[in-house]
Amino acid sequence: MILYIWKIIDLPYISTDDLIYRLSFEMFLFSPHEAQLFVKKAIQKGTLTVDDNHRLSLSDALVLELENWHRKREEEILKNIKSTASINNKIESFKKDSLKKFNILLKAFLDTGTINRAVLVSDSSILLTKFDPQNGLLKAEIKGSRDTPYIIEISTTEKIVKHDCHDFQTKRAQDKKFCKHLTKLFLLLKEKDEKEATTILEKMSKEINKWSFES
Repeated sequence: MILYIWKIIDLPYISTDDLIYRLSFEMFLFSPHEAQLFVKKAIQKGTLTVDDNHRLSLSDALVLELENWHRKREEEILKNIKSTASINNKIESFKKDSLKKFNILLKAFLDTGTINRAVLVSDSSILLTKFDPQNGLLKAEIKGSRDTPYIIEISTTEKIVKHDCHDFQTKRAQDKKFCKHLTKLFLLLKEKDEKEATTILEKMSKEINKWSFES
């Protein structure tokens, strides 16, 4: 509790009266009397120390723990910033290369906002289990919100797209559109083999009326 309070206070030192006031009238954690007892008990336990000027500060052990927390938070923030920058770069790259054949074909299968949701799917969540261009087979597993992975199966010879996520089953399949998982799969496939990824999309788009989108 002391460490939690100090994260909010974010000061090296504080007077007893000021701490009691903050606990009672700013954080609303205790009544003034309860706050006084809480501070007294923290001093007795050694989680708070009192210097010669009667100022309160964290114990050395809690100072170290607070520093570790700040370091971890900084790492998390930097990681999130890098992740956000990466996502924005992918979206901008897709928009910038909008005249590329792959992008033109892919956009034909997307609703508004699908590309933005697709880039939020992590690369590591998708496992390409079969990629057989010669026989027109593509299979993948996607880790999602449920315990078992989602499955994607595409056959260009049978002209079938199978996928079992809720969005695809209830919204996308009937309109022969891609959900975020299918979109992400093709974005990854583009990095692996853009020519083949484009070929699959071209086969689908040319004979879309003959294709079956199934759950």
